Amino acid sequence: MPIEWAGLGPEMLLRLDRSAAEPLRVQLEREVREAIRSGRLGAGERLPSSRALAAELGISRGLVLECYSQLQAEGFLTSRSGSATRVAANALAPREMPARPLAAPRLAADFRPGVPDLTSFPRRDWSWAIRESCRTATPAHLGYGDPRGAERLRVVLAGYLRRVRGTVADPAQVVVCNGFAQGINLALHSLAARGIWRVAIEDPGDSDYLLICRQLGMEALPVEIDDHGIDVNALASSGARAVILTPTHQFPTGSALAPERRRALIAWANDRGGVIVEDDYDAEFRYDRAPVGALQGLAPDHVVLIGSTSKSLAPALRLGWIASPSVLLESITERKRISDRGSPTLEQLALATLIESGRYDKHLRQMRRVYGTRRDQLVDALSRHAPRIKLHGLAAGFHAVADLAPDADEHAIINQALDRSVGIYGMSSYRPSGRIGPPQLVLGFGNITQAAIEHGIEAIGDLLSRAPQRPQQSLVAKRTAVSAKQA
Repeated sequence: MPIEWAGLGPEMLLRLDRSAAEPLRVQLEREVREAIRSGRLGAGERLPSSRALAAELGISRGLVLECYSQLQAEGFLTSRSGSATRVAANALAPREMPARPLAAPRLAADFRPGVPDLTSFPRRDWSWAIRESCRTATPAHLGYGDPRGAERLRVVLAGYLRRVRGTVADPAQVVVCNGFAQGINLALHSLAARGIWRVAIEDPGDSDYLLICRQLGMEALPVEIDDHGIDVNALASSGARAVILTPTHQFPTGSALAPERRRALIAWANDRGGVIVEDDYDAEFRYDRAPVGALQGLAPDHVVLIGSTSKSLAPALRLGWIASPSVLLESITERKRISDRGSPTLEQLALATLIESGRYDKHLRQMRRVYGTRRDQLVDALSRHAPRIKLHGLAAGFHAVADLAPDADEHAIINQALDRSVGIYGMSSYRPSGRIGPPQLVLGFGNITQAAIEHGIEAIGDLLSRAPQRPQQSLVAKRTAVSAKQA
């Protein structure tokens, strides 16, 4: 039954169950800890003497002394010779937890860019590959191993990148990482170690680049891009010695770096000793022709290529890779070792198995068909519900850019769409320089069904109706082009 502590008031109750298998000393320690954690015993508060508490609870004084000694060792209590035992000053009750924020309302249609179709993750193939990796893994695979990653996966990735992305990737220069986020951090850390503190980034572009550079104490310099890619003259004038690019399928505009810009960029890297960090985020998904080759294949000594399975399979896998120039390899490898001792090996072996079996390529072919169909659905829905919208960036990936009327209020349209349970996203949030550009929307169609695309565009068609006229290719022609490519 509950027993009241003498001298501490009726609110200070301890419960000792003499019939329980748990020792009384353990029960007493737990009860005193809880009293301190809950705030019933405040910092500096005096506890009864061991003799008084033992008499009050009907237990031995030695048991109370053991309890006090244990809690002093843990930092909950403090005592000096000849003075009372008190609650330690730093053993405060936890602060009241802030109220949990309300969950965001579920949208009827969410055109969030950058998210692949999460319902199409090849669960059966991945389960098979995981079982195979568990079955064939050697004891050596279960140790720490090479921080660059499992040799088998690095060999498979080097071959895949040469075959599909046109890279010059030696397995020894491939480092497996936990997605693009870790890859970019490893690369930038290594650049900083070489004295490169000014890094150019695309504008518009992924605003996370700006945040990552700032966290590392680096200066990020937004450089404007146009339909042909980054302005190399502006890059040269910026004083940056490194640049982060999405040259194959620029995010978010959807353009590809033009051939003459590629040549100028390589010349800049050769002349300045510059480093190009290539974000190869969704190059496999192109509809009008074969995927454009990676920039790394033109200048492997100046390009750090970073790729991942986040768009091809699912972000949750946290599997990525770096094809590093020789000059940065040792630094990247050592930082990888220090940060986490290497990425999960069984998942690495599973990815190698998936690629070697041909199931990875099969999944990509299937997803190109899925995204191509959704792209066509978006074009079709806009042609009927907002026919004056100009849509571009459709050649690859799973997002497109919609031009609004020059006098349109981008933020107001986004908020009005949200009131109709439709999520749309503005180009202004992808301008790290903060400069004002034409009002545009970035419409993702990767993780949204055809039915939701139709419903969403129909719901907001009137909000978009004041957009400029577009010379849009007919849907039939687009479908014919996609079908020819898939064949």
